[in-house]
Amino acid sequence: MPAKDSDIISRAELIQQAIATLQLSIQQIQASGEVAPPGCCVLRYQARGKQGTYWYYKLQANKPIFPTQQPDKLSKYKHLGKAGSPNHIHAVLSVARRTQIDHLQSCIDSLRQNWVELYDSLKEKK
Repeated sequence: MPAKDSDIISRAELIQQAIATLQLSIQQIQASGEVAPPGCCVLRYQARGKQGTYWYYKLQANKPIFPTQQPDKLSKYKHLGKAGSPNHIHAVLSVARRTQIDHLQSCIDSLRQNWVELYDSLKEKK
């Protein structure tokens, strides 16, 4: 096997190892707690009451995914309550996990493309 071919194979193996490491990181994040659905974020909103203005938080999705009190109806919003409430903190952490996983998955996708390009270059030589 020519030296250049073994170099390409060696680099491809390093890419595979990096992908495996990133996949393990994703599994560890998933095991650490609930992961928010894709496209969700935590937003602050203002509500006015008889005794003044209050700030609350909601988990918002880009499409209706959260159950409502009405059967067969979904909402884009999930009320979380006040800052620091258990629901608020839980949602913030779950969105943070989603963000981490999405970034790691993007890195994996990029490395997979690099791996394909390496083997394509190996095929072109033959």
